[in-house]
Amino acid sequence: MARPEVPQDALHRLIEALRVLPGVGPKSAQRMAFYLLQHDRNGAAVLAQSLGEAVETVGHCARCNTFSEDQICSTCSDGRRDPSLLCIVETPADQIMVEQTLSFKGNYFVLMGRLSPLDGMGPNEIHFDRLIVRIENPDTGVPVREVVLATNFTSEGEATAHYIGEVLKAKGIKVTRIARGIPVGGELEYVDAGTLARAMMDRRTLG
Repeated sequence: MARPEVPQDALHRLIEALRVLPGVGPKSAQRMAFYLLQHDRNGAAVLAQSLGEAVETVGHCARCNTFSEDQICSTCSDGRRDPSLLCIVETPADQIMVEQTLSFKGNYFVLMGRLSPLDGMGPNEIHFDRLIVRIENPDTGVPVREVVLATNFTSEGEATAHYIGEVLKAKGIKVTRIARGIPVGGELEYVDAGTLARAMMDRRTLG
């Protein structure tokens, strides 16, 4: 006979909730929960409120797909940027890293992932249809003349860049790839800004 589930108290629910964070196991989650409750209850309250507000208000930019509270994010709304130049990255964290190099003045499209069939990540999951619409029917009124592929130099990132590049080249669009100033297997979020700036400046045409 199956044993009835024991209702969890608030402390156990907090520990389980913290375990959803990447790299956080049972012990780490327990330490975090104990620290917040013992040493920083005000911080815990601010964290809970901020997380709740973010979940309710942060969505995706209708143009570039990054996180945004507005329909069009501040980067896409910036009239000083070149809408004919489009940089494709995997995540909002990668977009921030490219921005910190101060070497790119175009617009972005954030895939929110990368092709990985084993993980169930196909073209639909990386919003490929939205990307094509963004390129072929730009609501900026300015045709896209160059697409810069700035996916990570992992096997999945390379496969993603190859797939997107082949489709766009078949449509007659100029496609470039950031240069390998990025270490093989490296991820943009953890690369220093100087290395990423050099990679952006030394990008090359595919094919």
